[in-house]
Order: sequence, then structure tokens, then C-alpha cells
Amino acid sequence: MDVSKLLEGFLGSQQPGKGGAKTSGLPSGLLPGAAAGGAIALLLGSKKGRKLGGKALKIGGMAAVGGLAYKAYSDWQANKTSGTEPDPLHLPKPAPDTGFDVENDQDATGMDFRLALMRTMVAAANADGHIDRDEHARIREQVEVFGLGAQEKAKLYEYFAEPADPAAIARLARTEAQKAEIYLASALCIDPDTPEEQTYLTALGGYLGLPDGLRGHLDAEAEAAKAQAETV
Repeated sequence: MDVSKLLEGFLGSQQPGKGGAKTSGLPSGLLPGAAAGGAIALLLGSKKGRKLGGKALKIGGMAAVGGLAYKAYSDWQANKTSGTEPDPLHLPKPAPDTGFDVENDQDATGMDFRLALMRTMVAAANADGHIDRDEHARIREQVEVFGLGAQEKAKLYEYFAEPADPAAIARLARTEAQKAEIYLASALCIDPDTPEEQTYLTALGGYLGLPDGLRGHLDAEAEAAKAQAETV
């Protein structure tokens, strides 16, 4: 299975930024700029008020999840305020020795950690159960045009079909850093005004065993990223 190709279908095919320059920390194919909607955008865009989280993910790519989580974790340790960066979607890529390098990590099952983050985001997007059978069928039809191989499409469909189970998602985390990244990725896909989704996020934080203080920092970074995405 081509994980990079799957990521492009999941986040959306993107083009380089102005002048063709690449942004530090973003893998090839996940560059900032105008982006076509990917699978996560289809899920988040199916409900009013949920498009910003999808846009933040498309702009920043998976590297943004690691950067935001690392910033929140560092601020929590230093007792500093989070969510105040002028451009939270383009934080420096965390160094490998920090444990927050999502592009070169494995989850608790030994799989590419980016797959765990994809599964995490789909579960969060489905947390209120608003996507019915017809909606799933429409999404499947649109996924068919993404140009994915059979294995990549099968993996996306597998994630779509799974129930939003915070306990199962929490078990994917192998390290403390991954726990923070999984929570942060989920927060990007959650509508703060939807009780069902807030209940899911609270339950996920509990299963992950995150300290209350750290959760507050992660929430602040997620909200800052959504706000920045609105201005792009």
C-alpha cells in the first residue's frame, strides 16, 4: 500500500505555495495552497460548521499535527500559554528525537503512524453519527475519482465503516507524544458546539490518560489552527 498516495486522497491533492516554494516540514504532495477536497474534507464538509477543521488539515498536512502537538506539549511542560502563534499551521517540523515526528513513526500495532492519524480523524468526524448510509455512498462515489489504487481505497472504506470508538482509537497510541497527537488530530475535526462530539473528545482524553492541563493546551492549539485556516 502506498501511504503517500493514500494521504493525498485523504487530505486532498495540493499545489505548492506562491512561487513554487516548499514549506518546511510538509511531505511531498501535501504542500500549502489551493487544495482539492480529499476524503476528510468530504466528511467534515457534510455538516455546516465543520469545514474549517478540514481546511486546517489540508493546509498543514500531517506534519502540522506533529508541530501543533509538540508546541502544546512543550508549552504545558513550561507552563506557557498555547494557541498564540501568528501562523500555527506552519510551525517548524519537530525533530525526530522529540517523539513528535509523525512521518517517521509507528503506532502501537507497528503500522505507519500516519495511518493511525487518518483513522483518528475519521472517527472524530463521525463522532455524532450524522453521516447516514446515503452520505457514505456519496463519499464512496467521490473517493473513486481520487485515482487511488485498490489497497488505498479499501483502507479508506475500512476507516469509514468503523464506529467512532474512543477506546479503540486511544489504543493506537504507543507513546506519550502519540497520545497528544491523536488528541490534537481529533480536536481539529470536532465541532465545539456539538455535545456528542465534545463527549467523544472528553472520552478520548480520558482513555488516553491525558492530564487536564495538557488537554487545555492541545485544545488551544487546535482552535488557533482552525482560526488561521479561516483567514487563508
